[in-house]
Amino acid sequence: MGSSYLSKGIKRTALSLALGACFVGGVQAQSNSAGAITGRAVDGDTITIVSPDTGFTRTINVSGDGSYRFSALPTGKYTITRKAADGASSSRDITVTVGTAANVDFARAAAASGGATTLDAVQVVGTNAINPIDVSSVESTTVLTAEQIAKIPVARNITGVALLAPGTIKGDAAFGNLASFGGSSVSENQYYVNGFNITNTFKNLNFAQIPFEAIAEQQVKTGGYGAEFGRSTGGVINLITKRGSNEFHAGGNIFWEPESLRESTPNLYYRNGRLVSDNSKDLGWAATASVWASGALVKDKLFAYALLQYGRTDEAAYPNVLSGGKNTQEEQKSPSWLVKLDWNITDDHLLALTAFSDKRKTNTAYYYTTFEGDSVKPNRGTYLGTLHEEDGGENYALKYTGYLSENFTLTALAGHGEFSRSNHAIQADGSRISYDGNLNSVVGGCPIVRDNRPSARKDATGIYSGCDFATSLNRSDAKDTRDQFRIDAEWLLGDHVVKFGYDLDDFETVDGTAYSGNYYYQYNNNPNTGNDFVRRINIRQGSTVKVEQRAFYVEDTWNVTDNFLVYGGLRWDSFENKNGLGQSYVKIDNQFAPRLGFSWDVNGDSSFKIFGNAGRFALPLTANVAVRGASASIYEMQDFIYTGVDPVTGVPINMTPGGGPLVEPYYANGETGQNKNPASIASTNLKPMYQDEFILGFQAQITEHLSAGVRGVYRELKRAIDDTCDIRPIEDWAEANGYTDVAVGNPSFPYCRLYNPGSDGIWNIDVDGDGTTERVSIAANALGPEAKRTYSALEFFWEGAWDKFFLQGSYTYGKSKGNTEGGVKSDIGQGDTGTTQDFDYPELMLGSFGYLPNDRRHTLKMFGNWDITDEWSVGGNLLVQSGRPINCFGVYGDDPVGYRAAYFSCDPIGQHGGTTVVDRGTAGRTSWTTTFDLNVAYRPAFADGKLAFKVDVFNVFNADKAIAVNEEGENDAGDPIVQTETYKTPLSWQTPRSVRFMVQYDF
Repeated sequence: MGSSYLSKGIKRTALSLALGACFVGGVQAQSNSAGAITGRAVDGDTITIVSPDTGFTRTINVSGDGSYRFSALPTGKYTITRKAADGASSSRDITVTVGTAANVDFARAAAASGGATTLDAVQVVGTNAINPIDVSSVESTTVLTAEQIAKIPVARNITGVALLAPGTIKGDAAFGNLASFGGSSVSENQYYVNGFNITNTFKNLNFAQIPFEAIAEQQVKTGGYGAEFGRSTGGVINLITKRGSNEFHAGGNIFWEPESLRESTPNLYYRNGRLVSDNSKDLGWAATASVWASGALVKDKLFAYALLQYGRTDEAAYPNVLSGGKNTQEEQKSPSWLVKLDWNITDDHLLALTAFSDKRKTNTAYYYTTFEGDSVKPNRGTYLGTLHEEDGGENYALKYTGYLSENFTLTALAGHGEFSRSNHAIQADGSRISYDGNLNSVVGGCPIVRDNRPSARKDATGIYSGCDFATSLNRSDAKDTRDQFRIDAEWLLGDHVVKFGYDLDDFETVDGTAYSGNYYYQYNNNPNTGNDFVRRINIRQGSTVKVEQRAFYVEDTWNVTDNFLVYGGLRWDSFENKNGLGQSYVKIDNQFAPRLGFSWDVNGDSSFKIFGNAGRFALPLTANVAVRGASASIYEMQDFIYTGVDPVTGVPINMTPGGGPLVEPYYANGETGQNKNPASIASTNLKPMYQDEFILGFQAQITEHLSAGVRGVYRELKRAIDDTCDIRPIEDWAEANGYTDVAVGNPSFPYCRLYNPGSDGIWNIDVDGDGTTERVSIAANALGPEAKRTYSALEFFWEGAWDKFFLQGSYTYGKSKGNTEGGVKSDIGQGDTGTTQDFDYPELMLGSFGYLPNDRRHTLKMFGNWDITDEWSVGGNLLVQSGRPINCFGVYGDDPVGYRAAYFSCDPIGQHGGTTVVDRGTAGRTSWTTTFDLNVAYRPAFADGKLAFKVDVFNVFNADKAIAVNEEGENDAGDPIVQTETYKTPLSWQTPRSVRFMVQYDF
């Protein structure tokens, strides 16, 4: 599908259909913040566009073949007028949406009407005044306007809207239910607001969020996007904010989700029937209030839009009702704002400022969970303390647009954004605990205590637990900062539109974590001796790291004929990652990404389009990799025997080294707190992760009101970046080269090192610890398999618009297969983007090839709205989806690499220490799920359409299937006589039924 639009109320007369609705195959309007108007007229004509909202005017004199183009236009409504050489004129109204070209062919209209120069017989009414089939684009894009989104029962967030597009599915709950595009992981997307990149490059797992009410349009690019867009192997979400006009507008609304109408998720039980989480006691409500105003500060020149929004949620949860469990009361306050200023200095020079804040504060109070008598129902016990979290920040972007001639347009953007990720805790006695990022700091509070012993030992002694609640603390000054500058130019050269641009993006992260109470105590049982021991773990980091990214692109869109378009583009990327000392540990230049595409307007009237594209898309390293991997950090473990356990803190008493395999302090990955040698972190031949994509499809107008299409998609991951922690090949290299002593763990010999799985690894390593590095080359087959991921899909999509009804939908048959999901690992909820446990050791990859977590074989989406009367309307949103593959993780043999239950290996019941490989995705699938959302809206006639009431009911039938399950089939101790009690128990369910009320007033 080239571009898909939700349309409402589109009316076309017979003449408009005969003229092909006056749309032709124009040139592609690649842009992340603007649109275009293209078409053909007659040599000597003058074409003028006027924005009725702002008075913005541009005029072009037509010559030569009669083609014309207005580039880099602010989105919105326009009146376009053709004035012929003899003085006759004709006009029509159109709508320009982001990233698309609205096509108006005056030449064809005149010819079809026998030389008439008027289009008065053509009527286009509604929010979308252009043909749903956009023959000017080779992209796979969905554009939704604020008016359209308001008619659909959908979550008021960017991801909720993105999931309406074909080819997208909801990712794992461990990463916030972000969208997965075309089989990619949720960490491979990019997000923009008015051309400013708001992606958080720390892990690529979140983004700055503008107030939802301020969104005018949301564009979702699911594939085939041009060379202007990069740093993504998933999808692109592009937001355009509302803006002011010559008319004054203001309004406000309130959204409220009451606790009394919210259902609970099912209770969680172990396989033996023991209650783990009592979700029936979960409580929660949410409310958001917004007020806004817009208008002209100077008529036809200076415009403003401003919005204030305040959101609040309160939730109570009992996630663990086992002995020593805790329950929570969470309160989140989200004051946010947005200001958009537009200054039309002249009709040829525009300046726009976007400023917004998405600061949020979350306070979570923790309590012991208690029980009365023999009751299994939990109660709220002693207060432990409150964790205070702050995230979000302020963002500013200034954009200049200059129409330097009729054929040349220049845009430039500069922006700055900040995102806080800090937290601290207040204990029950009022004392504050926090971490300042110093590796040697003493962190107050209760240590983390977890009991991993077999059930028999827990039953004999009772479960050991402590008073911890803050667990891992972020630095109190943790934040991310982005500075961006880009410049883009567009040059119209006859039938060619040439675009080129340069993009600079500097991202800085201040990060670090430490355990509350300094340590994490993990109680275990030694299966060889039967004795208990405790492992004391100290993990902490603290550094300021940077990612510097540069890109240049050039692209040409060529109208080979009036109805056949060819697109070609090339993107050049470079990036450099720096550690906590400002030293470069990865620097990659000259990553080239070609893009090709075509669009064939078969009938020449925008009623039947065949399109296709092929492209390469690269993804750089995120900033988080350097915090542990390339900067000073500590990862210390040691085993102890003990004589008792403190009944309050859970800390072992009278510890003596021993009991387990780590009698002496062990520093994983050589993380002793020393600075690492940046030259030893990454393979010297390291190259970026990239993926190739191929799309072929068609879209046809079936009736006056309905269009449909099909597209095939194939994506193949050609190269990945991950880390290997296997030192055995280096030890073999050392022995073969005459080294008798291997000094693993010194600052120039890290255990874990970055490389491209499937390629040779070449590292500068101080093998013998003499202070001099050696060039160590390890063959690819000694490190493990090549990274593989493919996605193949067949997408059917349709959309229809009638006088009072619109409907859009898609069905996708897709397969996602390989041995790596991508940047993150949904199998175990691991969000260490770029450095998951995949490829750490070859043994971990045995059986790893199969269907991946984002493989949802069947996905059906349908949504729409019906205006029953002028006052009442009803909307619906249906999602039917097949289940996700399930794995069985266990202990392989005698756990050769020390990762415990992390292998694709589960032995039959009754065996111990076996090596049975259970291939990825072959342990079953989660259930099919069906979710139906419904809304009803009322706009009373007495209020002249200014007052609106709406009720949204999500998951009307309260479907409660599990959408993710625990995949650890053998326990950590490697005792597979019985499966673990938690195997295949739900980790997350369908969101239970809830009701959202809205009241809104506009004037």
